[in-house]
Amino acid sequence: MINGAYLLDSERRAVGLRAIVEVCRHRGWILLAAHVRTAHLHVVVNAEIGPERILNALKSYSSRALNLDSLVDRQWARHGSTRYLWTSDQINNAVRYVISKQGEPMAIYAG
Repeated sequence: MINGAYLLDSERRAVGLRAIVEVCRHRGWILLAAHVRTAHLHVVVNAEIGPERILNALKSYSSRALNLDSLVDRQWARHGSTRYLWTSDQINNAVRYVISKQGEPMAIYAG
């Protein structure tokens, strides 16, 4: 990021969460869990493409929803943590982490 963290208040977290749900529905991905925090988010998605492409789509949709199109390169970290989850235990642990291990619940989706 070029600038400091772009902090999301409760209204912006809700907008970001709606954008995540929308892009997953639009692309036919299965959203298993999402937790939009003040300065970052966690998402678990089941899709037939690599996590890097999912991450880029989530950033794009969220940016449009938050009217950040002109600030995308300045507001998002250049990359993000992306992982492949191969087993049901890995998926369940990731969903549990996203939903209940992030501190105070904020904008949450639990599919």
